[in-house]
Amino acid sequence: MTAESSLTELVRPGSRVAVGDGIGAPRALSAALSAAAATAGGVRLLLGWLPTADPDLDYGAFADVRAVMSGWGLRRPVEDGRVRALPVRLSTVPALLRGPLRPDLLVASVVAAPDGEGYVFATEISWMRAAVDAGARVAAIVLRNAPRGCDPGPPLLADRLVIVGESDTPLVSLAFSSPCDVHRAIAERVAVLVPVGARVQVGPGAMGLAVLEALREPVRIDTGLLPEGVVGLDRRGLLLGTPVTTYLAGGPELLAWADGRPLLRRMEYTHDLTRLSTGEPFVAVNTAIEIDEQGQVNVEGLPGAAVGGIGGHSDYAVAAARSAAGLSIVALPSTHRGRPTLVERLSAPVSTVGHDVDVIVTEHGTADLRGLDRSERAAALHRLWSRASVT
Repeated sequence: MTAESSLTELVRPGSRVAVGDGIGAPRALSAALSAAAATAGGVRLLLGWLPTADPDLDYGAFADVRAVMSGWGLRRPVEDGRVRALPVRLSTVPALLRGPLRPDLLVASVVAAPDGEGYVFATEISWMRAAVDAGARVAAIVLRNAPRGCDPGPPLLADRLVIVGESDTPLVSLAFSSPCDVHRAIAERVAVLVPVGARVQVGPGAMGLAVLEALREPVRIDTGLLPEGVVGLDRRGLLLGTPVTTYLAGGPELLAWADGRPLLRRMEYTHDLTRLSTGEPFVAVNTAIEIDEQGQVNVEGLPGAAVGGIGGHSDYAVAAARSAAGLSIVALPSTHRGRPTLVERLSAPVSTVGHDVDVIVTEHGTADLRGLDRSERAAALHRLWSRASVT
């Protein structure tokens, strides 16, 4: 039986189908899923973080398409209205999957469990365990070239799992621009704020890599998206323990390093605010498209351009702000394409509220907002940005 015929049997008219996300998304099934949805009719599609566009996924084959994290690969379909980007923080997604967004079927990628008994998820767990717990059957493709042992289990229940094929298709490989001098200047200022032995959340991209390279003391990594820079941190002997994450977010170097390491946890664990804010100091290092004079953050987009979703930004910010000896840091250049990143009014709705931000860091300095009233916060940020105009 082909993947298309298997999915045609599994996709029911009017059902909701969730598609596993991340670099290991089941792209080899996208065309077959689209065809099955068109045949069934009225099928609703639920998406997560797609780091790159999927040309084989035909959004027009579905009656409704929604995304709980409008990643880089969804910019165009979000902008032109084919996909509805939901303004939700990732910690709330498991609850939504048990309520208004409950899926009937999860289409996902799996690998054989380390002991050979059954199957587990591959390069991400994200919200997929929550979808299974909510009652979704799993239509899975087995990845033959993905790292194994990253999902510590338990294996997916055999009576809820249908293997529809195998794939040697390369995983999405994420490559980012190298940090520039501005990123490195910001990162040096961030690094001095991180206590020895702290748990650090940092994302992929030039800013995140610069921060990891700037660290000079051992830390733990506790993050939603695990960037490739963690490999260098480990080589320098500065990585304590096994990182905690729910997505791998890198390329071949990260995948080779991750093989056999039980890195992945379900989103209910990785984004649990109480867990994050207790224990060792937790430092969240996030970035932003722009902020306003109260430290409110926009990470979603500019007028007419969707950039991303809320994701875990607000989850990690509030957890770090609650952590004793921890910090919620927003690190960003003072300008972007010649435009100041401190603005009077955000170009998009607030992604993370200002009172969950402790410290703002630019290449020109640091503004510590803790203990300040609203007028003092505004004055501190304007002083920081005024340094950019005289350098």
